[in-house]
Amino acid sequence: MQRRDVLKNLSFLPLTGIASTGVDGKIFEEKKVLEAPTRNLFEELGVRTFINAAGTYTFMTGSLMEDKVVKAIQSTSKQFCLLDELQDRVGEKIAALVKSESAVVTAGCFSAMTLGLAGVLSGMDLKKVEAIPHLEGTGMKSEVIMQKGHNVGYSHALLNTGCQIISVETIDDVKNAINEKTAMLWFLNIQSDRGKISHEEWVALGKQYKIPTMIDIAADVPPVSNLWKFNEMGFDLVCISGGKAMRGPQSAGLLMGKKDLVDAARLSMPPRGSTIGRGMKINKEEIVGMWVALEYYVSRDHSADWKTWEDRVATIQKGVNGINGVKTEVKVPTLGNVTPTLHVEWDEANVKLNSKQLQEKLRQGSPSIEVVNNGENHISMTTWMLQAGEETIVAKRLKEELQKAS
Repeated sequence: MQRRDVLKNLSFLPLTGIASTGVDGKIFEEKKVLEAPTRNLFEELGVRTFINAAGTYTFMTGSLMEDKVVKAIQSTSKQFCLLDELQDRVGEKIAALVKSESAVVTAGCFSAMTLGLAGVLSGMDLKKVEAIPHLEGTGMKSEVIMQKGHNVGYSHALLNTGCQIISVETIDDVKNAINEKTAMLWFLNIQSDRGKISHEEWVALGKQYKIPTMIDIAADVPPVSNLWKFNEMGFDLVCISGGKAMRGPQSAGLLMGKKDLVDAARLSMPPRGSTIGRGMKINKEEIVGMWVALEYYVSRDHSADWKTWEDRVATIQKGVNGINGVKTEVKVPTLGNVTPTLHVEWDEANVKLNSKQLQEKLRQGSPSIEVVNNGENHISMTTWMLQAGEETIVAKRLKEELQKAS
């Protein structure tokens, strides 16, 4: 392209004139290209955004990444590196933070479960790695034992390996179910109150029979101590989501635990092909972003965060208290999403709408607000995903809708 063509094309760009002196002493106008205005891509796409008073649900895109995480992602997007070398170094950093022998960044908690079990099945045998999920005739084990109350949809991550699930209820059931096909004992923390066997008893059974134990703690931080609690308790593998409380990339997670098992799990991960985990790709930016998110999360003043959440809940609670027929209560879940949660209930005789109608009015309002529908006349909300000042908007809109229906 000739110089005149370059100058011609520049005429189509937004410009500002600056008087300058050329080398021949003549004055000319230097043209500087202005930065294009930031595009609102959600607006262009017609995608609704909202104030998140519900929580870190995947269908609501989890949490919002911290600025530090976004900067880490941006800075690492401009250079190349070897994926395995990066996983090695980041894994060492993460393992130190969570007090485990080893760790690796995965494509979410679900993928951590599939990969972790794949590592248990194959060990370091590459032929077995490539055979999964076709286990028959390979010599690999094929059964995973879990408590009946823990057998929910997330256990499908284990079925992906070709294993069968064996449901049990008591310690004696476990002992009777264990055989030469038993690959692993799996525990779901969020459902721990739905089973008869405690965490400690589950770990003890694994050690007694020399069978690896895995725990899923996908959304079970806070408290921050859960990041290392189950490693220290003796679980061989721990799986967690990265895009919830830690505010890492929504598509990231962690597999942490015994080094030999994490090493074996990595044989089923990208960049290797011909494996069950090839589609569970995690890129360099997400790997670094997850490490930075975890590092920042662990170092936070968690007491101060809790106080902020409580203050926000109090603001919303104050906004609706006094409306005839409406009652509020603050509760803290004991297992997952352990944050101050505001429950709002009302008497249908005084407030003429149900929870689904209220939820929809808040959703369709401006700004849009998401809350949790808990039954006919009962909603709940959390404040840990709110941004500063949004609690006053939620309080105002909730009060408006309840008063309109009174």
